[in-house]
Amino acid sequence: MNRLTLLAAAVLVAGSLAAKSPEYRRVEARENAQKPEWKSYEAKTVDRLPGFNCRKSDPKQSVYGGWMVDRQEATGFFRTQKIGDRWWLIDPEGWPFIHKAVAVFTTGGSDRQKKALEEKFGTRAAWAADQQEMLRRYGFNGLGAWSDVNTVRESERPMPYTVIVNPMGMYHGQHRRHFGGKYKQAGWQGYRFDLAMVFDPGFDAVIDRAVAPIAKYRDDKYLLGYFTDNELPWVNDALDRHLTLLAHDEDAYIAVRKWYDERKGVKDAPAAEITDADRKAFQAFYFDTYMRKVTEALRRYDSNHLYLGCRFNQHRQEMASPEIFAVAGKYMDVISINHYRLWEPNAAWMADWEKWSGKPFIITEFYTKGEDSGLPNNTGAGWNVRTQADRGWFYQNFVTELLRSGNCVGWHWFTYMDNDPQNLKTDPSNRDSNKGVVAWNFEPYTVLLDEMKQLNDCTFRLIRHLDAEKAEENRKTTK
Repeated sequence: MNRLTLLAAAVLVAGSLAAKSPEYRRVEARENAQKPEWKSYEAKTVDRLPGFNCRKSDPKQSVYGGWMVDRQEATGFFRTQKIGDRWWLIDPEGWPFIHKAVAVFTTGGSDRQKKALEEKFGTRAAWAADQQEMLRRYGFNGLGAWSDVNTVRESERPMPYTVIVNPMGMYHGQHRRHFGGKYKQAGWQGYRFDLAMVFDPGFDAVIDRAVAPIAKYRDDKYLLGYFTDNELPWVNDALDRHLTLLAHDEDAYIAVRKWYDERKGVKDAPAAEITDADRKAFQAFYFDTYMRKVTEALRRYDSNHLYLGCRFNQHRQEMASPEIFAVAGKYMDVISINHYRLWEPNAAWMADWEKWSGKPFIITEFYTKGEDSGLPNNTGAGWNVRTQADRGWFYQNFVTELLRSGNCVGWHWFTYMDNDPQNLKTDPSNRDSNKGVVAWNFEPYTVLLDEMKQLNDCTFRLIRHLDAEKAEENRKTTK
């Protein structure tokens, strides 16, 4: 019996002596500001979990934020490992680690934000040092995508960070210009016919240019890993769309026509005869083409760090596709998922993701917006709640369910900072909503952060408690 298992049993016994009321909190929420109806949702917070004492502290942490318990092999970089029934990240020194992060750790670009930065911190370096320590005080240990990593890396104590590169995004702009700057028909992410252009020679030419800059991170122990692109469309009927919507002289049509004819064993096989089995097989081939190309480039410039995937959108079709996840498992070290539209993650889905891929996952976007912030909260996919405390209770409930799965190795709250609502240059989907843990002027939402801290500070012990509960349930069912 390893030390983690013994600790799990000890936590369950100790927790039973400090049991809290099972009466969970309730949070009123609505899907967006346009929905008039508020609904009440259960929020499981650690101070009310039966049998769990949230006031006891977690074990001592390493310089990277790993828990100094049950040391594993140290490789000098972050890696993954499944210990018993649970997936972990392992920090460069060999300690178990979960990436508790905020995304978009940057200062904002509006004139008002630049002025606030100068008044509060003086320099970007001072801002990065101060705000990383602030996040640590509230139990966070990392930074998600689109963060100011160049400034962070110059800090005396950098938080483990991630880097995103955009090979398809870079090619997308070039491809759109070829069509006069605008497609006649585009999907929700702006891709023509909701298709990623993985078969285009032009995409191949762009990949190296997009990925080559990562070479400078190759030896950085504080880098967790890389994302490529964000929420690309991997639609179920991609085969139909390639064969019926693209011009016959396009590279993508030619490549897909060749694949389809070989599968059917006949030249010019009719698109009308596409079956669901054909669609699933093509979806795997299509996604594998992207994965193979980008991972070859990543490994060419940096073979030390994790590939964290391409940030699936939880609400899209690929999330229910065993074929997509099987391919993801071939290439990704950790599967990244942006999670919206549900109050809490679905246990069966989380189990399927690991079953289909054989890999752990990380949630790379999730949040709620507080209507006490003074912001309109009209934009963004996160739900609206009434208060900052409600945001914190949502966080605790959501993360508890992630940890219950045994397959989650981290989460990234979206985002560090609210955008300046007066900055009309901002992406409209991020402009006027309360997503941050600090306001646009760097003022922290302390009520929210206090609730986040309550869970963050006892994450390791919560894991042990949940694992002990699961072991006890399994013991009872096998009697």
